[in-house]
Amino acid sequence: MSGTICIIGFGEAGTVFASELASLTHVRVYDILRHAAEFNSSLASFQKQGIEFPVSAAQAGDGAKLIVSLVTASSSLDVAREAEAYLQPGQVLLDLNSVSPGTKKASAVIVERTGAIYVDGAVMAPVQPRGLAVPILLAGKGSALAVDLLAGFGMNLEIVADEVGVASATKMCRSVIIKGIEALCSEAFLAARAYGVESRVLSSLHDTFPGIDWPRFAGYQVGRSLVHGRRRAAEMREVSTTMREAGIAPLMSSATALRQDWAADLSDSNPDLKARRDDEWLDTLDLMLAIGSRNDRTSDF
Repeated sequence: MSGTICIIGFGEAGTVFASELASLTHVRVYDILRHAAEFNSSLASFQKQGIEFPVSAAQAGDGAKLIVSLVTASSSLDVAREAEAYLQPGQVLLDLNSVSPGTKKASAVIVERTGAIYVDGAVMAPVQPRGLAVPILLAGKGSALAVDLLAGFGMNLEIVADEVGVASATKMCRSVIIKGIEALCSEAFLAARAYGVESRVLSSLHDTFPGIDWPRFAGYQVGRSLVHGRRRAAEMREVSTTMREAGIAPLMSSATALRQDWAADLSDSNPDLKARRDDEWLDTLDLMLAIGSRNDRTSDF
């Protein structure tokens, strides 16, 4: 595609996408933190790649053929609302946020009032290490146009439906498992460590599921919650909404959100937790238990 791609949101996924796309086309990025000094001080290396950082979403999206929304779940609908003021007929807004089908449909209504085209997208695996090649599902009548606009960028795009919400529903149902496993590992192994039985638990799990390297797997899951727990919790609240939209009580999803928020609270108050290696996970559990006991966080559950 020749022309400009606009990315709204410069978190983990937005940073990777912008950096890789910048070597292939012109990229503009807007993030809600654009006016924060700490955020601006981190932009020099990206600006050297040719990425532009306008001071507003409207400036970033001006004249862009494709606008990609990659923000937190809680900000997803806000992007559509703000975009209504600047979108032009024919522009495509690709919404890759992890939100419920109902939220995607509400965003689509707003975007399509402008004459722009809305596409529901779902990123189906961690963005790293695959980058632009990460699997992405697309839904909505404008999906084929989005594929055309992104042709030649090495992206792994699959159109799954003409109806907005189908891609999102797929991601949300998957997240019950993926984010739930993180929460289960954190809770189970925190308790196992507290009782001094983690070795026996690991051995039993290996007997039941011999194909998994359980120490490595559990360490990775615990670390993901500490680093990404806040975003995970917001996504799981959207998963809970997804369940309710289908008439299903979100018992597991709501509990997962609580556990992910707990991990985020812990690492926010003790930033060193985020920097710990996955292979140090047993020591990390000890630190989490000590901090959790001091803060009496277990009362939240």
